[in-house]
Amino acid sequence: MSLEPSALIRLVVGALLLAATVVAVALAWTGVEPRAILLVGAFWGLYGLVTGLVDGVLEPVTDLVLSAVQSAGLVRAGGGYSSIETLVANGHYEAAASDYLDRAHEGKGDAEAIVRRARLLAGPLQTPSMAVAELENFRGSRRLGVADDIRIGTTLADFYEHSLNDPGRAMSELRRLIDLYPSTRAARRLRSTLAALREARFGRAGTG
Repeated sequence: MSLEPSALIRLVVGALLLAATVVAVALAWTGVEPRAILLVGAFWGLYGLVTGLVDGVLEPVTDLVLSAVQSAGLVRAGGGYSSIETLVANGHYEAAASDYLDRAHEGKGDAEAIVRRARLLAGPLQTPSMAVAELENFRGSRRLGVADDIRIGTTLADFYEHSLNDPGRAMSELRRLIDLYPSTRAARRLRSTLAALREARFGRAGTG
């Protein structure tokens, strides 16, 4: 299981401060330096400051940079998706879906393209079952990175809930992602979505 930079920072800082706390308590307990116990509060105040900076500054900046990089990645040789999106804007959904399918199977696979095709299938083309089947086949036929797996998984959960009226499978998909990637930035959003879906289906008793 890989840790994202923000989670790794919290883990390292927490481990260092925990070790420092043990040393301070030991010094105070043995009488070598009774005032060392006063440092414990300072240590964990520092931890709160660091985690606050990570959550409030580092993560948003990282998200912004990643978003910019991903957007830049769409504008590659061949014009990114702009020509296909022009087809969508003009109502040529079948042609756009076909082009997305070609793009999805280029090279090692383009998860964003298969997701865009799936949204056309589930939306204007009114074939959500086909959209789900293609996403599952795409996911099962190759090794996906974390971001692509989450992108496809959340799309599947959305289709299960809203297009196929199967909230049970939607919750299972969200739980799969949370269990696989508990330390990612997306995990908190996934947990909130899962809790909201449980509450909608079972009431507050189902969110415990």
